[in-house]
Amino acid sequence: MKKISKIVGNIASFESMGLVDGPGVRFVVFLQGCPLRCAYCHNPEMWNASSKKIEMSPEELVEKIKRYRPYFKGEGGVTMSGGEPLLQADFVTEVFKLCKKEGIHTCLDTSGFGNASDQLLDNTDLVILDVKELDDDKYFSLVGQKMDKFRIFLHKCQEKNKKLWLRQVIVPGYNDTKESVFKLNNFAKDLKNVEKIELLPYHDMAKKKYEALGIAYKLQDVPNMDVRKCKQLEKLLKN
Repeated sequence: MKKISKIVGNIASFESMGLVDGPGVRFVVFLQGCPLRCAYCHNPEMWNASSKKIEMSPEELVEKIKRYRPYFKGEGGVTMSGGEPLLQADFVTEVFKLCKKEGIHTCLDTSGFGNASDQLLDNTDLVILDVKELDDDKYFSLVGQKMDKFRIFLHKCQEKNKKLWLRQVIVPGYNDTKESVFKLNNFAKDLKNVEKIELLPYHDMAKKKYEALGIAYKLQDVPNMDVRKCKQLEKLLKN
């Protein structure tokens, strides 16, 4: 009889054929709960960690993931996202350990705000790190938390020599300048194993979610980021 873990994950939703959350075709798991309150967050319904959604054991989730293995074709795999997956680090660890036994590529999509054990990182093939901000005061203003945990997580990734993709949301009037992009680029140059840097254009499509939940939307008067300008800024990184 297979051993069933006592750990249970609280899952918000799944995406079975994800194409933007790591290499190849991904099975993406969005975990419930996030300690950050990013001004541009488009999933406020995931903030509350105690809000029960889909509960699964690591074994149950991996059995579900395995059904999509024919689509992975060597490069794809599973991506644990959120919310903030590090809030459920023990669950993610067990899922990744089982995935590695099955030869499935594992990716952690995180803000770096949480506790990552050696076991978790040892079973993680790729970290997609959401770089919210690089200035302490601006970071706190943007997400409502201090940068300490982000720095600790990044240090652990460097110690473990983890492959990194860096991502940053570009918001008009906030960080949509060459100076901001060069700052991100210089930050990346000091890191090991950065394979890719992506700039994501801010959009306000979540406004209706905030209204439905009775939450004030912090960027009420901020326009959507021009996608073409965002691509132009991203080219500065590639050059």
